[in-house]
Amino acid sequence: MNQLKYKVIKNEKQYYSYCNILEKLLSDNEQANQDEIELLTLLIEKWDSEHNSFSELDPIELLKELMKENDLRAKDLVRILGLSKGTVSKILNYNKGLSKESIRILSDYFKLSQEAFNKPYYLKQASNKKEMILNEQKRT
Repeated sequence: MNQLKYKVIKNEKQYYSYCNILEKLLSDNEQANQDEIELLTLLIEKWDSEHNSFSELDPIELLKELMKENDLRAKDLVRILGLSKGTVSKILNYNKGLSKESIRILSDYFKLSQEAFNKPYYLKQASNKKEMILNEQKRT
């Protein structure tokens, strides 16, 4: 009997191993790997949904946690999001909400659903309750 190449993820070591394999396959950009990419993505997403408490975090806390886990700094977000240093700083300090485009980019980059970044949260300098962020994308 042939042994399966991939199995349901049972521990963090296996999870990170699969993440690394997926990252390599994605960077190779070969169409022949599409089934393997889809399978690994499903296995990783299943692990994430069962083991991460991302749903409890507001979008900025989530972003900061993902930055920490992926060893990213604000300057990396400048490059990823295509925003200025000042805008990224405002986002990370709750002075500016995430735009629709930023949410799309972040969800794609971190391989999470857009809903993870599309939750209400308060801005520090909101002058009234109407300025509670249902994210800037709700206004556009």
